Amino acid sequence: MDNLLKDINPVIQLLVAMASFSLLPFIFVSMTPFLRFTIVFSMLKTAMGTNSVPPAMTLIGLSLILTVYTMSPVFDKMYQAYQVPYQKNQNVIEAVDAASKPLKEYMLKQTRQSDLAFFVEKVKKRPPESPDELSIWEVAPAYIISELKTAFEIGFIIYIPFIVLDLVVANILLALGMFMLSPQIVSTPFKLLIFIAVDGWSLIVKGLVESFN
Repeated sequence: MDNLLKDINPVIQLLVAMASFSLLPFIFVSMTPFLRFTIVFSMLKTAMGTNSVPPAMTLIGLSLILTVYTMSPVFDKMYQAYQVPYQKNQNVIEAVDAASKPLKEYMLKQTRQSDLAFFVEKVKKRPPESPDELSIWEVAPAYIISELKTAFEIGFIIYIPFIVLDLVVANILLALGMFMLSPQIVSTPFKLLIFIAVDGWSLIVKGLVESFN
């Protein structure tokens, strides 16, 4: 395989590298903590009942910054892994393959074994003897499914206190005979007050960042 990579024409290597750059947005959105951050923040905004505050661009920007912060050690390893083979023989494909290994290692740490086993069984007839035998395209779908489950689990936990508050307010309004008054109008200020009192943004951001360590 190594000899095959070395024998590829440099022009074709450049074309493959340029084509791979088009996958960078997909890789960043699906194979990094960005997926978990955006889902949790979106569910938090829905749970609070403030559908337009904070703006979606603000949450995406926060998710982007937190992703870069969380993944900075992995990005550094990817850069170092890319530099060694590229400076040695100027082989772009081999360098990209080497750079993908730290990303694969990161995803394996966050992936459930049951999800990974499903996709491995569909591709390979026998279980791999080591993680080195797994390709990033076998690990990626398992990682995405695992991240979706984890993000929804966190979002469910965040949802519970807000739902309880909505139920309490709705019962109080029902007892007072205020049938025409929407419970959300009354509960939203209390949600914001409690969220600010417990420093909710700091707690959630710290919890999300630490969940990857």
